[in-house]
Amino acid sequence: MIKVFYGDDRVRAKAAIKDFLGENYEILDGADIDIDDLPSIFFGASLLSSDRSILIRDFAENKAIYNELPKFIDSPHKIILFESKLDKRSTVYKVLKDKIEFREFVLPKNPNLNLVFDIYRTAKHDGLKAVAMLEKIKQDEDPIMFFGLLASQTIKDFSARQGTKEKKILKELSKVDLQIKTTKVEPWLLIESFLLRLFSLS
Repeated sequence: MIKVFYGDDRVRAKAAIKDFLGENYEILDGADIDIDDLPSIFFGASLLSSDRSILIRDFAENKAIYNELPKFIDSPHKIILFESKLDKRSTVYKVLKDKIEFREFVLPKNPNLNLVFDIYRTAKHDGLKAVAMLEKIKQDEDPIMFFGLLASQTIKDFSARQGTKEKKILKELSKVDLQIKTTKVEPWLLIESFLLRLFSLS
């Protein structure tokens, strides 16, 4: 039986893979598979058992072998193809969508995403107001994830305009990143301190 799992929520996907394949399974990378390997992978028995559990990563990225997949859907083995993304316009998907299971694992959307960027923009003009905004969402956020979003916005600003203030902010951000990773100081305190300093840097 073949299943195709795809998406960016790797934690949930790995749990589902283990649930279907069990604890012990073979792992293959699609990039390393040749077209001549397909019969032995999908129909061949191993030395120890005729029943096999196989995880194949990024099979669809190897177009030559992915296009052959419809020939092997009667495999007696438990096989999961784990793709980071899936092209639903492909011929293979259209042929197989009603014959095998395709299951998507998507990370939940952060409802505070736009507010995170608002906090960053506000901090450039009013650090105290930005910290007050942060207080309202802090209990629902992970500090490391929040800092990652701040970093992405800072890098985006730097890419758009590589001025003196953008360089200063990026340099300060890298210091905070190092502190979060190497000190025992509460991450939220370091983030709030960064937001308060942002105005002077801007």
